[in-house]
Amino acid sequence: MRVAVLAVDGMFDSGLTAVLDVLATANALSGQAGLPAAPFEVTTVGAGTSVRTGHGLQLATTAWPELDDDPARRPELAVMPAVGLRPPAEIVDVVRGHRFLTAITELAAAGAGLAGACSGTFFLAEAGVLDERTATTSWWLSPAFRARYPRVDLDDSRTLAIAGNVTTAGAAFAHIDLALSLVHRSSPALSELVSRYLVIGDRPSQAVAAAPSLLATGDPTVAAFERYIRAHLAEAIGIDTAARALGVSERTLQRVTRATLGMSPIRFVQEVRLEQATVLLRTSTQTPAAIALAVGYQDVSTLRTLIRRRRHTTLAALRRR
Repeated sequence: MRVAVLAVDGMFDSGLTAVLDVLATANALSGQAGLPAAPFEVTTVGAGTSVRTGHGLQLATTAWPELDDDPARRPELAVMPAVGLRPPAEIVDVVRGHRFLTAITELAAAGAGLAGACSGTFFLAEAGVLDERTATTSWWLSPAFRARYPRVDLDDSRTLAIAGNVTTAGAAFAHIDLALSLVHRSSPALSELVSRYLVIGDRPSQAVAAAPSLLATGDPTVAAFERYIRAHLAEAIGIDTAARALGVSERTLQRVTRATLGMSPIRFVQEVRLEQATVLLRTSTQTPAAIALAVGYQDVSTLRTLIRRRRHTTLAALRRR
């Protein structure tokens, strides 16, 4: 498979190298997996002949026009790594009008596979190839992503989302999961071998890492709602009562919370409670029952069920971490 890794100035160094290293490892181990030849022909592609990474390293690249003009070298799959850690507005500035948007659109029209991780997903969304598809992105970018690309079915709890021939991955080191998923499509046996050699283990949902206070900054009403929740964390929180305290209607609170976070107000209350419960489990010696009371649950079984359902783990596992 011909793979183009699309490189841009200021890109996240480890995101780029993670993709390259996983695919190179797959090629090196392909014989052990019983494949007749290395499955990936990888080319690092830039708008010109070089890019400078986020850490200032200069990287030689094949210019996209050179690859595009040769049918025998045209990519069957294009991977868009992340740009360096930047505020969402700066990421949009980098993506908006970038020369790669045309390339991505043309590749999609030709039926090529597309993949992006972290802020690299913004390139795919800006080109329109994620419209009406389920996708993910880095959890802390999700409010800005959701606001700019409302036609994308964003599920930011996922580390990896596969929709047809388009694959998206979440926060920065999910580049590893993205690359491994591409290997898996070529050969599940080779994917398992690469995982063992590189000691790549299963990762939890991004929801484990998401910080509600950061997500809430995408809208002033949601930010005020988050502060209200924390001030009343051990109490029963009624959405109608919270809305009145914030000076908005319950319907407005429902609308802005869903638009900003992709979840209902009551779900957001649960997320804030789960975050605080996790902090207490990891930093205190309080019993699970006491922690449940501290975050508003009278019965520890309720907290235990939510952690299992939303975090895909257990109270005991969170405490060990």
